[in-house]
Amino acid sequence: MSKRDYYEVLGISKGASDDEIKKAFRRKAIELHPDKEGGDEAKFKEVNEAYEVLKDSQKRQRYDQFGHAGVGGASGGGNPFAGFGGQGQNVNFDFGDMGGFGDIFGSFFGGGGQQRQSRPKRGRDVEMALELDFEEAVFGVETEVKLNLNDTCEHCKGKTVEPGHQMKKCDTCKGSGQEVRVAKTIFGNIQQAVTCQTCRGKGEIPEKDCSVCGATGVQRKDKNVKIKIPAGIDDGAVIRLREYGEATANGNKGDLYVNIRVKPHKEFTREGLLILSSVHIDMVDAALGTETEINTVDGPVKMKVPAGTQSGTDFKLSGHGVPHLKSDKRGSHIVTVEVDTPVKLNKQQKELLEQFKNSDKKRGLFR
Repeated sequence: MSKRDYYEVLGISKGASDDEIKKAFRRKAIELHPDKEGGDEAKFKEVNEAYEVLKDSQKRQRYDQFGHAGVGGASGGGNPFAGFGGQGQNVNFDFGDMGGFGDIFGSFFGGGGQQRQSRPKRGRDVEMALELDFEEAVFGVETEVKLNLNDTCEHCKGKTVEPGHQMKKCDTCKGSGQEVRVAKTIFGNIQQAVTCQTCRGKGEIPEKDCSVCGATGVQRKDKNVKIKIPAGIDDGAVIRLREYGEATANGNKGDLYVNIRVKPHKEFTREGLLILSSVHIDMVDAALGTETEINTVDGPVKMKVPAGTQSGTDFKLSGHGVPHLKSDKRGSHIVTVEVDTPVKLNKQQKELLEQFKNSDKKRGLFR
């Protein structure tokens, strides 16, 4: 059976660069390796044979000139990864030029053989809801809440070591914070650097564990936190208090997120910086005009209602609304006048209304 063209085996053109040849071989080798499900040993050997010839400039030149006869049908029985610089059982691969290939190996083997620095630890964020009265949201308030969380150990100050003792170099990783492990893969044994499980990447451990927290650096306890609520805050707002969350050993605390919930008011509603309410007056006061008392968040305020006011008319009380969060300005209080029509009239009242209806004064009055 005649052999296939080596360029065809690797799926590349005859003018392919050395880098393209290398990439094509690696791709095919992974796809066809016999230890992998769906692999093909015969094709894998064929790919290896093609690569052994085309990676060598002299062999490639003879192959281009004389074909398979020029290279004597190169054997495919050698180490398929000999060209990668690994002659023994432990092979360190550099997949940095593979366009994301290292990430694929990272997902398979827990890292691409590259050492990674452990990131600074940070405590867990804490979230809570805080309910406010309507007036507290308008004018702001300072309140205190009690939280139960992991706080810094008071005995060791979060250092994990018993006071009077020191930290020492980790015996497992020799202070590097990483361990080198050998992973058995379809390509042989691959060395990989992982975070040291003994010191968890810190490179040091306590000479003696803290007797209170057991070297965790934290204690579970109740903690009172004062929260200053700014004037004008609205329902659904979130306040972030940096480093008021849970603690962690030798790291920064997490943050506290406070979700604001404003209780409904029996008389007022809010739209942005506006406070809305309504007032009821009888039809005579609406017709003749009157002065009525309006409840606001600042207390009772007198408001003039001019003669001839129609039901549904809005009046603005400037400066009695919600404070702006970023300035000293305040919104307005909008009062909607509702004119009440009497439903129960005595005989005398009915007669008076009939007289009013039939009088000349009534003509054009509501136009």
